[in-house]
Amino acid sequence: MLAALLKGLWTTLRSMFEPPVTYQYPEVKRPVRDRYKGRHYLQRYDNGLEKCIGCSLCAVACPADAIFVESSENTDENRYSPGERYASTYEINMLRCIFCGYCEDACPTEAIVLGHNYELSFTNRRDAIYTKDMLINPVSIAGQPTPMKVEAGQFDRAIPEMEDPK
Repeated sequence: MLAALLKGLWTTLRSMFEPPVTYQYPEVKRPVRDRYKGRHYLQRYDNGLEKCIGCSLCAVACPADAIFVESSENTDENRYSPGERYASTYEINMLRCIFCGYCEDACPTEAIVLGHNYELSFTNRRDAIYTKDMLINPVSIAGQPTPMKVEAGQFDRAIPEMEDPK
C-alpha cells in the first residue's frame, strides 16, 4: 500500500514540471480525430440537386428524437432531389442531439453527415433548432441552385449515377 501511495505521489510530482498544453482558443482550434462527430450537414450532388430524398429514416434512427423531416413531391418544373420526393422541412434540435451518428448510418443516399465543427453555442432554445437552410451545403460552382427545371429526356443526365459500394 505504501508503494502505491509513493508511485501516485511520484506521478503527481513529475507532472508538475511538464509544460501545460494550452490552446489559444478561438485563434488556435484544437484538432479533432477523424471519427469525431460534430455539426450536421446536408449534402448536395455536384449538379446542385439535394441528396436528401425525404425518406425520414434518419428521424426514425435517432434515439433522442431530435430530427423532424417533412417530405413533399418533386415535379418536373420544380425538382429538388433526384427521387420522387424531397425534404421540404428538415430540422434538427441540437439540444436534444447526442451526436451518435445513427442518422448518418441510416441515410440511404448519404445526405446527412456529421462534420468536425464543434463550435455550437446558443443564446436561446429557438436558435438551437437548425433548419434545412442552415444545414444544407451551398451549391458548387458547376451546379445550379434548386429547384431545377428538368425537361423530357434531360432527367437522366440530371441524376448522377450511384456508385457500387464494392
